[in-house]
Amino acid sequence: MSKLSLGTHPFLLGFDQLERLVERAAKTGNEGYPPYNIEQTSENSYRITLAVAGFAEGDLAITVENRQLVILGRQGEESGQRVYLHRGIAARQFQRTFVLADGVDVGAAIMEHGLLHIDLKRALPETVIQKIEIKKGQ
Repeated sequence: MSKLSLGTHPFLLGFDQLERLVERAAKTGNEGYPPYNIEQTSENSYRITLAVAGFAEGDLAITVENRQLVILGRQGEESGQRVYLHRGIAARQFQRTFVLADGVDVGAAIMEHGLLHIDLKRALPETVIQKIEIKKGQ
């Protein structure tokens, strides 16, 4: 029995890009840090919330490239000599990647109480009806 991929199924014409998108999402290699939530805030909007305690706005970078939302966190070196008896608050750098569907745009990014909120909105596609003329053969 041969494996039939999504892009080669006879009833799903032009969906090979979707198959590549799924493969790309599987390769993002996100680890468990920092923890995050994804919530649907309305029918066409979402919010990603990352727990970034200890990070300032200047320690974070948010970019979108090739339909991928990338959040980077890098804290600067501490000035001064601190002696920790216990260090349970993670201070390591991170990269979180989310693959965005076509038509999903990144809106505002808001930092509050150690949480980074990123709002996403899906644009509603226009309904397009195209009439195809049937020509007589020769």
